[in-house]
Amino acid sequence: MRITKMAVSLSAIAVTAALALTGCSASSTDSDSSASATDSTTWPLTVTDDAGHEVTLDKQPERIANTALSVTGTLLAIDAPVVATAATSVSSITDDKGFFSQWASVADERGVEVLYPDLTFDLESVIAADPDLIIVSTSGADSVYEDHYDELTAQGIPVYVANYGSNSWEDLALDFGKLTGHSADAQQAIDDFDAYAAEAADKITVPEGSTSIVSFNGAGKESGIAKKTSAQADILTKLGFDVVEADADLDTSTQVRQDFAFVTYENLSKAITGQTVFTLSDDGAKVDQLKADATLANLDAVTAGQVYPLGATSFRIDPYSGRQVIDQVVSDLS
Repeated sequence: MRITKMAVSLSAIAVTAALALTGCSASSTDSDSSASATDSTTWPLTVTDDAGHEVTLDKQPERIANTALSVTGTLLAIDAPVVATAATSVSSITDDKGFFSQWASVADERGVEVLYPDLTFDLESVIAADPDLIIVSTSGADSVYEDHYDELTAQGIPVYVANYGSNSWEDLALDFGKLTGHSADAQQAIDDFDAYAAEAADKITVPEGSTSIVSFNGAGKESGIAKKTSAQADILTKLGFDVVEADADLDTSTQVRQDFAFVTYENLSKAITGQTVFTLSDDGAKVDQLKADATLANLDAVTAGQVYPLGATSFRIDPYSGRQVIDQVVSDLS
């Protein structure tokens, strides 16, 4: 997927098929729903959301309407009671409803309905879902916060605003767990993921030297270089890689980001310093494109033949796509 400096938080998911998501095993991320019985949450519950609003729930949510497509996987992984979620445009990265294919089968098993298609907000559809909690994102193509937050809160239904651009899926899982009385499920999902990564680390041979993660957009275009604090770097670090960032002086971002630095094409060879390179949102085509680029031909990773795809699902990390990233690395380096 082509990532621009305004889009790395999923702002392009609604209108392109470049976020090429593939299917995954639902069973590996589903926690035991009985675990939530051990939660000590009491109701009414008041929490502060990521936009600074106090949100009060009189009872444990039983019907969540989720307008933030990007967090659906995390909600499903902690067994939160999602009854409907927004869908994006149908493409090669989704099922036939517009659910991302990495978690679409889980949503089907849980009976999750389409809240509204094509990320086109529909208040009547939200009301028709009869939710007792609504999830909204602060930003991204799936965000309805700026335009429709007031409409939603006017319905008298609790609305929780989540920031998936600054928070890891693990942080979101813990927040959602507290919000829904599924804290134990959230912790179990995190523990299971870490165990999956640890098992995978024993299967691979990590190349010597450092590693760069690149969202390569082709000749003449800016590309993204992952920071150590990105979700992708976190996964590779769990697997034993030493992720290196681009020099801060090369970053063209107008605002400091926690996930990616953006670098002009002319400076890309200076920014990619890892002896191993992983390409983002890629099933292999970006690897070939990068290796064939004359400007990047002398990169250590290219000359050593150590350029690998992170997989089509690697753009937005949730418990499902995260496992797929791990599986891709194991496939290439075991």
